[in-house]
Amino acid sequence: MNPLTRLGRRRASVLSLVAVAALVTPVAATAAPDAVRASTLGAQAAQSGRYFGTAVAAGRLGDGTYTGILGREFNSVTPENEMKWDATERSRGQFTFGAADQIVNGATARGQRVRGHTLVWHSQLPDWVKGIRDANTLRGVMNNHITTVMNRYKGRIHSWDVVNEAFADGGSGQLRGSVFRDVLGTGFLEQAFRTARSADPAAKLCYNDYSIENWNDAKTQGVYRMVRDFKARGVPIDCVGLQAHFGAGGPPGSFQTTLSNFAALGVDVQITELDIAQAPPNAYANTVRACMNVRRCTGITVWGIRDSDSWRSGENPLLFDRNGNKKPAYQATLNALGGSAAAQRADTRSPRSAAALPSSFRWSSSGSLISPKSDATHRIAGIKDPSVVHHNGKYHVFASTANSSGYNLVYLNFSDWSKAGSATHHYLDRTAIGAGYRAAPQVFYYAPQRLWYLVYQTGNASYSTNPDISNPNGWSAPRNFYASMPDIIKQNIGNGHWVDMWVICDSANCYLFSSDDNGHLYRSQTTVGQFPNGFTNTVIAARDSKYAMFEASNVYKVQGSNQYLLLVEAIASDGRRYFRSWTSNSLAGSWSPLAASEGNPFAKSNNVTFPAGTWTRDISHGEMIRASNDQTLTIPACKLQYLYQGKDPNAGGDYNSLPWRLGLLTQTNSTC
Repeated sequence: MNPLTRLGRRRASVLSLVAVAALVTPVAATAAPDAVRASTLGAQAAQSGRYFGTAVAAGRLGDGTYTGILGREFNSVTPENEMKWDATERSRGQFTFGAADQIVNGATARGQRVRGHTLVWHSQLPDWVKGIRDANTLRGVMNNHITTVMNRYKGRIHSWDVVNEAFADGGSGQLRGSVFRDVLGTGFLEQAFRTARSADPAAKLCYNDYSIENWNDAKTQGVYRMVRDFKARGVPIDCVGLQAHFGAGGPPGSFQTTLSNFAALGVDVQITELDIAQAPPNAYANTVRACMNVRRCTGITVWGIRDSDSWRSGENPLLFDRNGNKKPAYQATLNALGGSAAAQRADTRSPRSAAALPSSFRWSSSGSLISPKSDATHRIAGIKDPSVVHHNGKYHVFASTANSSGYNLVYLNFSDWSKAGSATHHYLDRTAIGAGYRAAPQVFYYAPQRLWYLVYQTGNASYSTNPDISNPNGWSAPRNFYASMPDIIKQNIGNGHWVDMWVICDSANCYLFSSDDNGHLYRSQTTVGQFPNGFTNTVIAARDSKYAMFEASNVYKVQGSNQYLLLVEAIASDGRRYFRSWTSNSLAGSWSPLAASEGNPFAKSNNVTFPAGTWTRDISHGEMIRASNDQTLTIPACKLQYLYQGKDPNAGGDYNSLPWRLGLLTQTNSTC
């Protein structure tokens, strides 16, 4: 089957979807406006795209007060001991996951994210591991432990503490003695992180330690040198966890500097085990503010819920007293997060519901706005895959044209949607873009070069440039982003097709996403300065079953936050197309479900009304109306509009000959 004609996109009439994996990661950000401040810690942290979590002990989940606070206040959990080596592999090769499963399954049911803690640690280590003296044996044991535990929870852990507390206390700045260092040498850390990346490419990989909060301490500098070295050599590390077990004085004066300096290396920072002796309100507030002031500080975890649950219970270091009552430090923390105890709507549902985007969507659809316009040399069956920007008072739309012989591209512009149907269609095969297979365009203005880019698929990921978007003859001939299909795509594409390329940039890097009609979302990256060259490091950014993560991914920056929105087209159990959604704080991170199921989709016929008559039951490949035209692909946080392709519900036959038309969705449940 020729993938260039996309003839393989046939579907069964009834498809069984695999339940969505919880593709999770924290998100970073800015303070929320007063009007949407929340009354709980997790809900308020979510306003800025962060998480606020707690350590959880499986043995306390039968305590109603404990679980009541857990479900109400936190949007992330960390198993306190249940994922450590002595809990998961007490005997070699004999894994037990009951207690860890209880925590993870409970968190998933409550809509909470999960941090994995911890894979490689010198403490709470079974004697059989401590007794290994052969390097090859220990290396195999370590790699097998990492891989087995991570595979158990693949797709459900946003961040893993891959290595914990490997550096010595005191003034050496070197690694502590342990069976791993003593038998494998200092390279065991690199080995652990590389093994972890292979086991779960989508999870954030963290190094976690205590007493690294003071920037001037030798231990802090030792960890910093390690992270800097890893980043320089391409060793996979995504974040640094600072445990933050503070005395009554709270964080050191250099704490925010430490967070910022680690973040400047290109990693996230997370406060992973926060507790402060006697819980002074100012100490908690200062800790939280330091995180809020660093964009890449993506979340905070307190190490326990009530004082009686703490490993430091004699110091009363937490936010809730032994009876589960809020202490003064609670309000100080909530205020520092930007929240308010006087919030009008106490969010006792999923903590995600207070995020910048709603947790569910409702839409109204226009009728068919743009239809094919054939001429003597173009017999068009369908117009589809639209990309759109609003520039100089006009909407500029690029789309695929389809018929039984294949695909090419078309361009049209108009001043408002009422005039879309009468706009002139400019066929881009008459330009330097040329004839042959061209499909699924994406257009944006690349500000650093003052050029418009048109990205599209040709069997490769291709692009053309143009200084003037309104001149259809100004596009350059196609160039490819890649020399050939990346190996990781070749290895996973199966019988699918490499389709739907999508470019988006942050302040430092540009990312190219693509799909394979086989359940995988791929991501490559290059620097802003190198773009459009240098795309490497292709990874699987997200995965699910074939039809649950099919194609047509599009990614946007949400205006006024550091939140990103991912949309992916899926095929429902009735064979109809619809969109699922996820959010993240990082284009290089993994994704947390937003409206991501058939019952709660981003856009599907069951959450769309059709005032002008139901002309389609498919909500298929489309694009948001953006708030800006540049490479950041920024969209508003509310009053969303989505240009999409639909078709006569009774149409059938050859996929390329289906009568796709373009319509516009407008969000009807916007709160602003």
